Amino acid sequence: MIEQPLKTVRTTQLDIAYEEHGPVTGDPIIMLHGFPYSPRAYDDIAPALAATGYRVIVPYLRGYGPTRFISADTLRSGQQAALAQDLLDLMDALCINRASLCGYDWGGRAACIVAALWPERVRCLVTGDGYNLQDIPHSTQPLAPDSEHRYWYQYYFHTPRGVAGLTENRRALCELLWKLWSPTWAENAARYPLSAPAFDNPDFVDVVIHSYRHRFMYALGDPALEWMEQALSKQPTISVPTISLCGADDGVGPAQESDEDIGHFTGPYERRVLAGVGHNIPEEAPEATLKALLDLLRH
Repeated sequence: MIEQPLKTVRTTQLDIAYEEHGPVTGDPIIMLHGFPYSPRAYDDIAPALAATGYRVIVPYLRGYGPTRFISADTLRSGQQAALAQDLLDLMDALCINRASLCGYDWGGRAACIVAALWPERVRCLVTGDGYNLQDIPHSTQPLAPDSEHRYWYQYYFHTPRGVAGLTENRRALCELLWKLWSPTWAENAARYPLSAPAFDNPDFVDVVIHSYRHRFMYALGDPALEWMEQALSKQPTISVPTISLCGADDGVGPAQESDEDIGHFTGPYERRVLAGVGHNIPEEAPEATLKALLDLLRH
Protein backbone atom coordinates (compact mmCIF):
# COMPACT_ATOMS: atom_id res chain seq x y z
CA MET A 1 0.00 0.00 0.00
CA ILE A 2 1.31 3.42 -1.02
CA GLU A 3 0.28 6.01 1.55
CA GLN A 4 -1.22 9.12 -0.02
CA PRO A 5 -1.36 12.38 1.89
CA LEU A 6 -4.94 13.03 2.92
CA LYS A 7 -6.70 16.11 1.66
CA THR A 8 -9.94 17.60 2.93
CA VAL A 9 -12.59 19.67 1.22
CA ARG A 10 -15.58 21.33 2.90
CA THR A 11 -19.11 20.95 1.54
CA THR A 12 -22.38 22.16 3.03
CA GLN A 13 -22.52 19.27 5.53
CA LEU A 14 -19.13 17.58 5.58
CA ASP A 15 -15.41 17.92 5.67
CA ILE A 16 -14.74 15.15 3.16
CA ALA A 17 -11.37 13.46 3.45
CA TYR A 18 -9.97 12.09 0.22
CA GLU A 19 -6.83 10.73 -1.35
CA GLU A 20 -5.66 12.17 -4.65
CA HIS A 21 -3.37 10.57 -7.21
CA GLY A 22 -1.95 11.98 -10.42
CA PRO A 23 -1.78 15.47 -11.92
CA VAL A 24 -4.45 17.98 -10.95
CA THR A 25 -4.77 18.80 -14.65
CA GLY A 26 -5.61 15.22 -15.60
CA ASP A 27 -9.06 14.02 -16.58
CA PRO A 28 -10.81 13.27 -13.26
CA ILE A 29 -11.84 9.82 -12.06
CA ILE A 30 -13.67 9.45 -8.75
CA MET A 31 -13.59 6.03 -7.10
CA LEU A 32 -16.07 5.24 -4.33
CA HIS A 33 -15.99 2.50 -1.72
CA GLY A 34 -18.91 0.73 -0.07
CA PHE A 35 -19.96 -0.72 3.28
CA PRO A 36 -17.98 -1.94 5.15
CA TYR A 37 -14.96 -0.98 3.08
CA SER A 38 -12.64 2.00 2.55
CA PRO A 39 -10.44 3.70 -0.05
CA ARG A 40 -8.00 0.82 0.41
CA ALA A 41 -10.15 -1.02 -2.12
CA TYR A 42 -8.46 1.03 -4.83
CA ASP A 43 -4.83 0.68 -3.73
CA ASP A 44 -3.86 -1.25 -6.85
CA ILE A 45 -5.95 0.81 -9.25
CA ALA A 46 -5.56 4.50 -8.42
CA PRO A 47 -1.75 4.63 -8.84
CA ALA A 48 -1.96 2.83 -12.18
CA LEU A 49 -4.48 5.33 -13.51
CA ALA A 50 -2.45 8.24 -12.15
CA ALA A 51 0.63 6.93 -13.92
CA THR A 52 -1.18 7.31 -17.24
CA GLY A 53 -2.10 10.94 -16.50
CA TYR A 54 -5.50 10.75 -14.87
CA ARG A 55 -6.45 12.69 -11.75
CA VAL A 56 -7.83 10.07 -9.36
CA ILE A 57 -9.84 11.04 -6.29
CA VAL A 58 -10.77 8.43 -3.68
CA PRO A 59 -12.92 9.87 -0.87
CA TYR A 60 -13.97 8.45 2.47
CA LEU A 61 -17.76 8.31 2.50
CA ARG A 62 -19.77 9.98 5.26
CA GLY A 63 -19.27 8.04 8.49
CA TYR A 64 -15.90 6.62 7.45
CA GLY A 65 -12.30 7.46 8.27
CA PRO A 66 -11.46 11.15 8.72
CA THR A 67 -14.57 12.47 6.95
CA ARG A 68 -16.57 14.51 9.48
CA PHE A 69 -19.92 16.25 9.76
CA ILE A 70 -19.55 19.98 10.29
CA SER A 71 -22.50 20.34 12.64
CA ALA A 72 -23.60 18.15 15.53
CA ASP A 73 -27.20 18.96 14.55
CA THR A 74 -27.02 17.41 11.06
CA LEU A 75 -28.92 14.17 10.60
CA ARG A 76 -26.44 11.31 10.29
CA SER A 77 -28.23 10.10 7.21
CA GLY A 78 -27.04 7.10 5.26
CA GLN A 79 -29.83 7.26 2.69
CA GLN A 80 -28.99 6.83 -0.97
CA ALA A 81 -29.77 10.46 -1.83
CA ALA A 82 -27.31 11.69 0.81
CA LEU A 83 -24.51 9.61 -0.70
CA ALA A 84 -25.29 10.98 -4.16
CA GLN A 85 -25.47 14.55 -2.87
CA ASP A 86 -22.08 14.10 -1.20
CA LEU A 87 -20.61 13.03 -4.53
CA LEU A 88 -22.08 16.05 -6.30
CA ASP A 89 -20.90 18.36 -3.52
CA LEU A 90 -17.40 16.87 -3.71
CA MET A 91 -17.28 17.49 -7.44
CA ASP A 92 -18.49 21.05 -7.02
CA ALA A 93 -16.05 21.80 -4.22
CA LEU A 94 -13.17 20.52 -6.35
CA CYS A 95 -14.46 22.38 -9.42
CA ILE A 96 -14.94 19.15 -11.35
CA ASN A 97 -17.65 19.64 -13.94
CA ARG A 98 -17.50 16.11 -15.34
CA ALA A 99 -15.83 12.95 -14.09
CA SER A 100 -15.59 9.24 -14.75
CA LEU A 101 -17.07 7.29 -11.85
CA CYS A 102 -16.26 3.91 -10.37
CA GLY A 103 -18.06 2.49 -7.36
CA TYR A 104 -19.57 -0.54 -5.70
CA ASP A 105 -22.03 -1.12 -2.89
CA TRP A 106 -22.78 2.28 -1.27
CA GLY A 107 -20.28 4.00 -3.53
CA GLY A 108 -21.76 2.33 -6.59
CA ARG A 109 -25.17 3.58 -5.52
CA ALA A 110 -23.93 7.17 -5.33
CA ALA A 111 -22.28 6.83 -8.73
CA CYS A 112 -25.36 5.28 -10.35
CA ILE A 113 -27.63 8.01 -8.96
CA VAL A 114 -25.46 10.83 -10.24
CA ALA A 115 -25.17 9.09 -13.62
CA ALA A 116 -28.95 8.69 -13.78
CA LEU A 117 -30.00 12.16 -12.65
CA TRP A 118 -27.04 14.25 -13.82
CA PRO A 119 -25.65 12.44 -16.90
CA GLU A 120 -23.96 15.61 -18.09
CA ARG A 121 -21.65 15.35 -15.06
CA VAL A 122 -20.52 11.77 -15.86
CA ARG A 123 -18.20 10.73 -18.66
CA CYS A 124 -18.57 7.00 -17.99
CA LEU A 125 -19.46 4.59 -15.19
CA VAL A 126 -18.03 1.36 -13.79
CA THR A 127 -20.57 -0.04 -11.35
CA GLY A 128 -20.37 -3.05 -9.10
CA ASP A 129 -23.42 -5.31 -9.51
CA GLY A 130 -25.27 -3.26 -12.10
CA TYR A 131 -28.12 -0.90 -11.31
CA ASN A 132 -27.68 0.09 -7.68
CA LEU A 133 -30.59 2.43 -7.12
CA GLN A 134 -32.84 1.32 -4.28
CA ASP A 135 -36.52 0.80 -5.09
CA ILE A 136 -37.70 1.96 -1.68
CA PRO A 137 -41.46 2.06 -2.38
CA HIS A 138 -41.34 -1.68 -3.06
CA SER A 139 -38.82 -2.54 -0.34
CA THR A 140 -41.38 -4.27 1.88
CA GLN A 141 -42.14 -6.94 -0.71
CA PRO A 142 -40.51 -10.20 0.39
CA LEU A 143 -37.85 -11.86 -1.72
CA ALA A 144 -37.26 -15.56 -2.18
CA PRO A 145 -36.00 -17.14 1.07
CA ASP A 146 -32.54 -17.86 -0.35
CA SER A 147 -32.20 -14.12 -1.02
CA GLU A 148 -33.72 -13.01 2.27
CA HIS A 149 -31.30 -14.95 4.46
CA ARG A 150 -28.32 -13.05 3.03
CA TYR A 151 -29.85 -9.82 4.40
CA TRP A 152 -29.74 -10.94 8.03
CA TYR A 153 -27.42 -8.07 8.93
CA GLN A 154 -29.90 -5.52 7.57
CA TYR A 155 -32.72 -6.90 9.68
CA TYR A 156 -30.31 -7.04 12.65
CA PHE A 157 -29.64 -3.33 12.21
CA HIS A 158 -33.38 -2.63 12.40
CA THR A 159 -33.33 -3.59 16.10
CA PRO A 160 -31.81 -1.98 19.21
CA ARG A 161 -29.81 -5.17 19.68
CA GLY A 162 -28.30 -4.66 16.24
CA VAL A 163 -27.33 -1.09 17.08
CA ALA A 164 -25.63 -2.31 20.24
CA GLY A 165 -23.97 -5.15 18.35
CA LEU A 166 -22.53 -2.85 15.70
CA THR A 167 -21.42 -0.38 18.36
CA GLU A 168 -19.70 -2.94 20.59
CA ASN A 169 -18.43 -5.35 17.93
CA ARG A 170 -18.02 -3.23 14.83
CA ARG A 171 -14.65 -4.65 13.79
CA ALA A 172 -15.60 -8.28 14.37
CA LEU A 173 -19.00 -7.84 12.72
CA CYS A 174 -17.57 -6.11 9.65
CA GLU A 175 -14.84 -8.72 9.35
CA LEU A 176 -17.53 -11.40 9.36
CA LEU A 177 -19.31 -9.61 6.52
CA TRP A 178 -16.06 -9.50 4.56
CA LYS A 179 -15.72 -13.26 4.94
CA LEU A 180 -19.34 -14.03 4.09
CA TRP A 181 -19.46 -11.71 1.11
CA SER A 182 -16.09 -12.73 -0.39
CA PRO A 183 -15.92 -16.41 0.60
CA THR A 184 -13.27 -17.44 -1.93
CA TRP A 185 -10.92 -14.46 -1.58
CA ALA A 186 -7.61 -15.56 -0.11
CA GLU A 187 -6.55 -12.03 0.90
CA ASN A 188 -9.42 -11.36 3.31
CA ALA A 189 -7.37 -11.74 6.50
CA ALA A 190 -4.45 -9.70 5.19
CA ARG A 191 -6.46 -6.84 3.70
CA TYR A 192 -9.19 -6.36 6.31
CA PRO A 193 -6.93 -4.68 8.93
CA LEU A 194 -6.10 -1.97 6.38
CA SER A 195 -9.75 -0.88 6.13
CA ALA A 196 -10.97 -1.59 9.67
CA PRO A 197 -9.69 1.70 11.19
CA ALA A 198 -12.06 3.60 8.90
CA PHE A 199 -14.98 2.17 10.89
CA ASP A 200 -13.83 3.94 14.07
CA ASN A 201 -15.36 7.16 12.79
CA PRO A 202 -17.67 8.56 15.52
CA ASP A 203 -20.62 8.69 13.09
CA PHE A 204 -20.11 5.24 11.54
CA VAL A 205 -22.80 3.46 13.55
CA ASP A 206 -25.41 6.19 13.14
CA VAL A 207 -24.88 6.46 9.39
CA VAL A 208 -24.92 2.69 8.87
CA ILE A 209 -28.05 2.16 10.96
CA HIS A 210 -29.87 4.98 9.22
CA SER A 211 -28.89 3.61 5.81
CA TYR A 212 -30.35 0.17 6.45
CA ARG A 213 -33.47 1.50 8.14
CA HIS A 214 -34.27 4.20 5.58
CA ARG A 215 -34.15 1.81 2.63
CA PHE A 216 -36.97 -0.22 4.23
CA MET A 217 -38.94 2.90 5.25
CA TYR A 218 -38.19 2.38 8.95
CA ALA A 219 -36.46 5.78 9.27
CA LEU A 220 -37.26 9.20 7.87
CA GLY A 221 -34.78 10.77 5.51
CA ASP A 222 -33.36 14.26 5.28
CA PRO A 223 -36.26 16.54 4.25
CA ALA A 224 -33.92 18.51 2.01
CA LEU A 225 -33.32 15.35 -0.04
CA GLU A 226 -36.92 14.25 -0.36
CA TRP A 227 -37.13 15.61 -3.90
CA MET A 228 -34.26 13.35 -4.93
CA GLU A 229 -35.79 10.31 -3.25
CA GLN A 230 -39.00 11.01 -5.16
CA ALA A 231 -37.05 11.11 -8.41
CA LEU A 232 -35.29 7.85 -7.51
CA SER A 233 -38.61 6.16 -6.75
CA LYS A 234 -39.28 6.34 -10.50
CA GLN A 235 -36.17 4.19 -11.07
CA PRO A 236 -34.60 6.51 -13.69
CA THR A 237 -32.48 4.97 -16.42
CA ILE A 238 -28.75 5.46 -16.89
CA SER A 239 -27.63 6.74 -20.29
CA VAL A 240 -23.87 7.16 -19.84
CA PRO A 241 -21.47 4.46 -21.15
CA THR A 242 -21.39 1.79 -18.44
CA ILE A 243 -19.66 -1.45 -17.58
CA SER A 244 -21.13 -3.53 -14.76
CA LEU A 245 -18.76 -5.82 -12.87
CA CYS A 246 -20.35 -8.71 -10.99
CA GLY A 247 -18.56 -11.13 -8.70
CA ALA A 248 -19.44 -14.73 -9.49
CA ASP A 249 -18.78 -15.63 -5.83
CA ASP A 250 -20.57 -12.64 -4.27
CA GLY A 251 -22.04 -13.84 -0.99
CA VAL A 252 -24.55 -11.01 -0.55
CA GLY A 253 -25.56 -10.09 -4.12
CA PRO A 254 -25.08 -13.10 -6.40
CA ALA A 255 -24.33 -12.26 -10.02
CA GLN A 256 -27.55 -13.84 -11.25
CA GLU A 257 -29.55 -11.24 -9.31
CA SER A 258 -28.22 -8.43 -11.52
CA ASP A 259 -28.56 -10.18 -14.88
CA GLU A 260 -31.84 -8.43 -15.70
CA ASP A 261 -30.54 -4.90 -15.14
CA ILE A 262 -30.07 -4.12 -18.81
CA GLY A 263 -33.46 -2.44 -19.00
CA HIS A 264 -32.20 0.29 -16.67
CA PHE A 265 -29.39 1.24 -19.07
CA THR A 266 -30.20 3.15 -22.25
CA GLY A 267 -26.65 3.93 -23.33
CA PRO A 268 -23.72 1.65 -24.19
CA TYR A 269 -23.75 -1.11 -21.58
CA GLU A 270 -21.75 -4.24 -20.91
CA ARG A 271 -21.98 -6.73 -18.05
CA ARG A 272 -18.89 -8.68 -17.02
CA VAL A 273 -19.09 -11.55 -14.53
CA LEU A 274 -15.78 -12.08 -12.71
CA ALA A 275 -14.96 -15.67 -11.79
CA GLY A 276 -13.59 -16.22 -8.30
CA VAL A 277 -14.56 -12.70 -7.15
CA GLY A 278 -16.89 -11.77 -4.30
CA HIS A 279 -18.50 -8.49 -3.25
CA ASN A 280 -15.37 -6.40 -2.73
CA ILE A 281 -14.87 -6.12 -6.47
CA PRO A 282 -12.07 -3.54 -6.97
CA GLU A 283 -9.95 -4.91 -4.13
CA GLU A 284 -10.38 -8.52 -5.22
CA ALA A 285 -10.14 -7.84 -8.96
CA PRO A 286 -8.07 -4.69 -9.49
CA GLU A 287 -6.92 -5.69 -12.97
CA ALA A 288 -10.46 -6.32 -14.19
CA THR A 289 -11.65 -3.04 -12.63
CA LEU A 290 -8.79 -1.11 -14.19
CA LYS A 291 -9.45 -2.69 -17.58
CA ALA A 292 -13.14 -1.78 -17.41
CA LEU A 293 -12.32 1.85 -16.73
CA LEU A 294 -9.69 2.05 -19.46
CA ASP A 295 -11.97 0.34 -21.96
CA LEU A 296 -14.56 3.05 -21.37
CA LEU A 297 -12.07 5.91 -21.27
CA ARG A 298 -10.49 4.93 -24.57
CA HIS A 299 -13.77 5.09 -26.47
